[in-house]
Amino acid sequence: MGAHQADLPETVEYRLPHLSMTALVWGDPGGRLALCLHGFPDSAWTWRHLGPALAGRGFRVVAPFTRGYAPTAVPEDGDYHLGALAYDALALYRALGAPADAVLIGHDWGALTTNTIAAQSDCPFPRVASLAVPPVPAMRPRRDAGVSAYLRQLRFSWYILFNQLPGISERSLDRLIPRLWHDWSPGYEAETDIAHTLAALPTVAHRTAALSYYRAFVRIAGKPSARYAGLHRHWDGAPRVPMLYLHGGADTTLHPAFTAGVAEVLAPAGGETVTVPGAGHFLHLEQPARVTGLLLDFFADDATRGD
Repeated sequence: MGAHQADLPETVEYRLPHLSMTALVWGDPGGRLALCLHGFPDSAWTWRHLGPALAGRGFRVVAPFTRGYAPTAVPEDGDYHLGALAYDALALYRALGAPADAVLIGHDWGALTTNTIAAQSDCPFPRVASLAVPPVPAMRPRRDAGVSAYLRQLRFSWYILFNQLPGISERSLDRLIPRLWHDWSPGYEAETDIAHTLAALPTVAHRTAALSYYRAFVRIAGKPSARYAGLHRHWDGAPRVPMLYLHGGADTTLHPAFTAGVAEVLAPAGGETVTVPGAGHFLHLEQPARVTGLLLDFFADDATRGD
């Protein structure tokens, strides 16, 4: 038998003023909103375990396919700066009624988007969670980090440079995506996730969109569209609301020297960090019960709920 019927999401299209976004949705429409953002190489199906688990605890989970990932549209403006990704998430949040007790959860690029939103002085989410990619100020290595840490990180990050190659990287995604899944979460059976990812990138235009996240980031000095500029200014800021940061102990995308300062950066806003032993980059898929429990505990501490 396949997944239980209650675990299967609705597929909902949201026609935002600037972009048509499609999301997977779990839970009662009256539940507390949890907006969940995926990363690369991934899709909204990355939340297929956490979605029903959170829905079973009273959340309305909305997990969009982010801009350029089918069936969400490839944006006409061609902007993939973090300000644009944050703008999309906030526009979807407003379309969902802008509830004051909503929470935001992001993994990988979704974490970078979450970090950007959390750095805004008017962040509308009382609590957020980032998985696998900490806020930029926390990625500065320890003072005693040796040259070897930098060299190892360059080796870990080779794919970022490869993704800059127009045409070549688009044609290579069928091989690159399985390699990254197997490298980043060793031992995890990723075939279902790889299939979902490739299904979300059915054309060259979609593949270029996904790779353009990296191309825009490397050219970070380039200006985003005027619509996104205000949000984009905070892409490298520290969170201004309580953030839970979760990192897999076996994640090979970021050298440990570059996560040593996370707790210090999160502390002023009341955040916390937890390392999940034995988990790789896709920790929410590898250890969904553990990650769900950490999220529920953190969000239950939100004093704004009034339960």
